[in-house]
Amino acid sequence: MNPLATRIAPVDPRSLHEYVPTAYTDFGRPEHRAAFEAALADVKGKLGREHPIVIGGARLESDRTFDSLNPARPAEVVGRFQSGTRDLANQAIEAAFETFASWSRVPAAERAAYLIEAARRMRERRHTFSAWMVYEVGKSWAEADADTAEAVDFMEFYAREMLRYDAPQPVTQLPGEKDQLVYLPLGVGAVIPPWNFPLAICVGMTTAAIVSGNTVVVKPSSDSPAIAWQFFQLMEEVGLPAGVLNFVTGGGGTVGDTLVRHPKTRFVSFTGSKEVGIGINRLAAEVQPGQIWLKRVVAEMGGKDAIIVDEEADVDAAAQGVTASAFGFQGQKCSACSRAIVCEKVYAPFLEKLEAAVEKLSVGEPDRYGVQVGPVVNAAARDTILKYIETGKQEGRLLTGGGVVPGAEGWFIQPTVIADVSPDAVIAQEEIFGPVLAVIPVRSFDDALAVANGTAYGLTGAVYTKNREKIERAKREFFVGNLYVNRKCTGAIVGAHPFGGFNMSGTDSKAGGRDYLLLFLQAKSIAEKVG
Repeated sequence: MNPLATRIAPVDPRSLHEYVPTAYTDFGRPEHRAAFEAALADVKGKLGREHPIVIGGARLESDRTFDSLNPARPAEVVGRFQSGTRDLANQAIEAAFETFASWSRVPAAERAAYLIEAARRMRERRHTFSAWMVYEVGKSWAEADADTAEAVDFMEFYAREMLRYDAPQPVTQLPGEKDQLVYLPLGVGAVIPPWNFPLAICVGMTTAAIVSGNTVVVKPSSDSPAIAWQFFQLMEEVGLPAGVLNFVTGGGGTVGDTLVRHPKTRFVSFTGSKEVGIGINRLAAEVQPGQIWLKRVVAEMGGKDAIIVDEEADVDAAAQGVTASAFGFQGQKCSACSRAIVCEKVYAPFLEKLEAAVEKLSVGEPDRYGVQVGPVVNAAARDTILKYIETGKQEGRLLTGGGVVPGAEGWFIQPTVIADVSPDAVIAQEEIFGPVLAVIPVRSFDDALAVANGTAYGLTGAVYTKNREKIERAKREFFVGNLYVNRKCTGAIVGAHPFGGFNMSGTDSKAGGRDYLLLFLQAKSIAEKVG
C-alpha cells in the first residue's frame, strides 16, 4: 500500500451530516467578545516572527526577507518572510510533481478526511485565525469572522463534493459493455491567492485542488503571508503528506511568473486584479519546451459592481444595502458595490439616506470592538485610491468623505461617496478597490440595466425593486455571475451562492458550487466488453 494512504483514516460518507454553512459569531454576546479579545491578545504576542519557505517538507531560507505590516499601525511587523527566488519556485514545482505520482493514487475518501479534520480544527480555533486577519489586512471583527467561516465551509463542502465525483457516475450502459466515467486529477497546480480574502480564498483554491488529487505550490500575496502560513501549519498539523502543499513566498514577478511558466505546471488558480490575471493567461498559454499539455487557468479578476435602485424600491433598505456593499472591508472586495445606479424619482431621498448611513460608520483600528471600517491594505493602495477620489471630485459632487482620516497612524481613508457621476466617468469604469462609491442617476429601469452592463466586468450586481416584472428582467438581462435581489451584492455563501463572474471578471469558476472541482479534474471514459 502507498505509505501516503496510511496517514489518516478515510472518511465514511455515511458519517457526514448534510453540509450546512457555518454561522457567524454574535459579538453582541459578552462571552464571544471576551473570546475574541483573548485571541487578539494571543496573536499579538506572536507577531514579528520569521517564517520559512517549505518545499517537500523541508524548511528553507532565502538570501533576503520582507516584512508583512499591520496596515492600521504600519510600524508593527506582523511577520517576516523569505523572498523566494526563481530557483526555489522551480524546486517547489519539481517537489510537487514528484509527490503527485503517489498523492494522486490516494483514495478520495482519505483525501477528503484531511479537509474534514482541518475544518474541525479551524472551527475550534476560528477566533485565532480571524485575529491574524485583523492585524495583517485590517479586517473588522465581523469581516474576519466571516472570512474564517467561509474557509471552514470551503473545506467541508469540497470534501463532500469529491466524494460525489468519486462515486459511480450516471452513464448510459450499452448492451455487452460495462461503461464508466471516472474523474482523474490534473497534476501540479500553482495557487496564487489574494490578500483581501487571505484565508477563505487561499483555503478554497488550495483544498479544492488537493482533495481532487492534485499537488500544489501556494504563493500567497506579499500583503498576507502570515495568514497563509497559519493555514499551511494547520495542514501540516493534520498530517497532510509533505510535498502535497508547498509554501513559497515572494514577489509575483519572480516567484509567481516562474510557477506559471514551468512546463510541469498543469494548472494555475489565481484570484487578483484584471491586469495580473491577463498576464497569467498570456504566460500560461505559452507552451514551454517539454510541456505536453495546455495549462488550465482558473481566474477571478475583480469587478466594477453595481446596485440598481429602482423607483419602486424600498429606499431605506437600498441605502443600507449599498452602504454595507460599498464599505464592508473598506470596499476591498471584488464583489463590492462601487456604483449605485439610482432612478431619478428616488434619487434625492436615496442620497439623503445614503449619506446618513455612511456617516454613521465607525472608522478606526480594527482590533477594537465595534469598528466597521479599518485601513486599506498598504500605502500604495492608499495613494492610488486618493488619486481616484481627486478624479472623482472633478467628475461628480462629493457627498461625504473625500480624503484620509485625520490623525490616523495607518492607511485610513474616509468612506467616500461621489454623486452625480456620468456612466462613462473614470470612477464609474475603473476598479478602485477602496472605500469609494460613485452614484449615477438614470431616468428609467431600462437605462439602469444598460448602465449596469456598461463596463468590461460582470461579477456581482444587485437590484432593489418591488416590481416582479423588473426582477425577472434583471435575472435575464443583468449580465453578472452573481445577482442579488433586494439585498447587498457581497457576502456569497458557500453552497448557496457559487461565485464567479463574466467578461473581465474572470473564468466564472463558481467557487463554492457543484461545478468547481471539475476545474481540477479530467474525465476518463472507460468501456469494457463483457459477456
